[in-house]
Amino acid sequence: MKNALSWILVLFLLVSVLNNCLNNSVKKEMKQKLAIMENLRKLYSSGDSSKWPKPILDPESVSSYAEIGHLPEITFPSDNPYSVEKETLGKTLFFDPRLSKSNQIACASCHDPELGWCDSRTFSFGHDRQLGNRNAMSIFNVAYAKALFWDGRAKSLEEQSRMPIEDHREMGEHMDMAAGKIANIKGYEILFEKAFGDKVVTKERISKAIATFERKVRSSASKFDQFINGNAEIYTDDELMGLHLFRTKAQCINCHNSGYFSNNKFENIGTALLGEKGEDLGRYLITKDPDDAGRFRVPSLREVSRTGPYFHNGSMTTLEEVIQFYSKGNPEHSQKRSTVYDGKTLKSEKSGMVRMLELSDLEISQLEAFLRTLSSKTEKVSIPELPQ
Repeated sequence: MKNALSWILVLFLLVSVLNNCLNNSVKKEMKQKLAIMENLRKLYSSGDSSKWPKPILDPESVSSYAEIGHLPEITFPSDNPYSVEKETLGKTLFFDPRLSKSNQIACASCHDPELGWCDSRTFSFGHDRQLGNRNAMSIFNVAYAKALFWDGRAKSLEEQSRMPIEDHREMGEHMDMAAGKIANIKGYEILFEKAFGDKVVTKERISKAIATFERKVRSSASKFDQFINGNAEIYTDDELMGLHLFRTKAQCINCHNSGYFSNNKFENIGTALLGEKGEDLGRYLITKDPDDAGRFRVPSLREVSRTGPYFHNGSMTTLEEVIQFYSKGNPEHSQKRSTVYDGKTLKSEKSGMVRMLELSDLEISQLEAFLRTLSSKTEKVSIPELPQ
């Protein structure tokens, strides 16, 4: 009996010691995690990106890498300088459906300010209810884009602004005809005179005015901007870890860098679906360079929580889906990597930066939490009264 009691006492003491050790170990681990988080919060909110942890970069992205941060000031081209009057004219034209053949479709039909300056559709409806073949990109912060559209076919906003007007699937009007209609509207005379010095309406002036307005569609300060400005407590721990993952393990920063959160390049992420329904050759259609088959412009991630669905074909509706896609490295099907176009065999070569990341469910949710901090508050945009 005494032996049994002795063994029970020994066992009790062992359990107590082990439990105490475990508690101390857990406490130590928790303390270490808190210290790490506190240090990350201090570094990232310092306002000095040189103090941030070193990013994990792919060799392919090193030469073009620019640290994430605030949006720079907007610059305007020398041949189309800014004026309030030109912006006002451009905004009016942007919302005027009379630029279209049917007099029913405006630029704002696919780029609605209440929908993140896009339209929340997979593909937009255009002239005669025709569906487009690519997702309408948001014009948020488009002033910072170096080439426009998913395939980069426009080199400037002045060039871009007329293309939807003339596209038979979109607004379906000839630019000369559109300019003629605007010239016949008496109420536009004063707007053109204020913007350009006289009442003459030309297609070039229409393009310049719309481009001027579009350059001013800029994000206000986001939660991210406030955090890196020194408001350290505005971020939750998950948002903070999402930021850190974005720059390190998840390697999003390889393509989505600079204050614009885009490298302004064209990348192949394996979504061209060559040889399948929905095939899209991407930038190849513009350059005719076989290496560009399946490449699309890297979109900005600012306002990303407001600008879905995602990718050139609008194939994903949630940020979680997108993050899962990259976490798995997009296991592109081999039968969807080649096609014959105009007698030439083309192959889709997915970028080596798209690789298996094996992010945990927690890490995926933390990345999403961070991405949502890149959106600013919705601001009310007044719709202009159209001239008569």
